[in-house]
Amino acid sequence: MIGEALRLIRVFHDCKTRELAKELGISASYISEIESGKKKPSLETLNKYANYFETNLSAIMFFAEDINQGIDTSSKASIRKKFIKFLQVIENATAA
Repeated sequence: MIGEALRLIRVFHDCKTRELAKELGISASYISEIESGKKKPSLETLNKYANYFETNLSAIMFFAEDINQGIDTSSKASIRKKFIKFLQVIENATAA
């Protein structure tokens, strides 16, 4: 799920929604809607995320590919799942 991937990337970088909204030139409510899955981000918005977090769009898509999907035994899927869990642990630790 792309919204969850974008949220985890933002949280990993300790970036607040309002801060990101200002930097990307979009509203904080739009970011919340994207990250919660209520709206789909445009290609332009995905590119803005990639540029802001100094990565590329393909890396974001690679990361988002397996979120909330079934178990895949391939090594790439295994790495993604472990990385997602790692980011979720960091999110929980910083929220405390």
